[in-house]
Amino acid sequence: MLMDSRLRSVHADTVGSDPEQQRLVEHLLGSMGPEGLDDILDGACTLIFMYMKWLREAHEAHDKDVIEYVVPTLVATLRQMPISIPPETIPTMSGMVIAAAIGLSPTLWRQQYGDWKRTELTPVEATAFLLAEHINRMTGDPDFATRLITEALTQVEESHAEAERG
Repeated sequence: MLMDSRLRSVHADTVGSDPEQQRLVEHLLGSMGPEGLDDILDGACTLIFMYMKWLREAHEAHDKDVIEYVVPTLVATLRQMPISIPPETIPTMSGMVIAAAIGLSPTLWRQQYGDWKRTELTPVEATAFLLAEHINRMTGDPDFATRLITEALTQVEESHAEAERG
């Protein structure tokens, strides 16, 4: 939901102009303990994995390499945001996206390097956002990335419901 809200605010050209929304997000994040923040990070990594899976399949359908076409653009965009994205976090974001592109869980890939650093939280969010925006631009549909996730969640819920019935 946070990602969908960010995407909508960018397209409405209201980034940072809704203090009520910002207050609600800060309240939500402030009310979570360390486990809640870990869940948000895991969720962002899951989004990155799912977005890269879709991008990989879309690129493979045209005999293209997703790493060659997505990662350089992502890195270039992250480099243009030095206030929010410290340059030293870009290799981690690139590694996480490449791991996802080859089918590895970004969360498990990251665990080998230790705990997340506070300076990596915004870059992880930005990476998920930029991948969603890339998908939306590719499809020409500003809601495609959000629907992609919503449909996946619906399928999981339906599978759980079927398992409980049968």
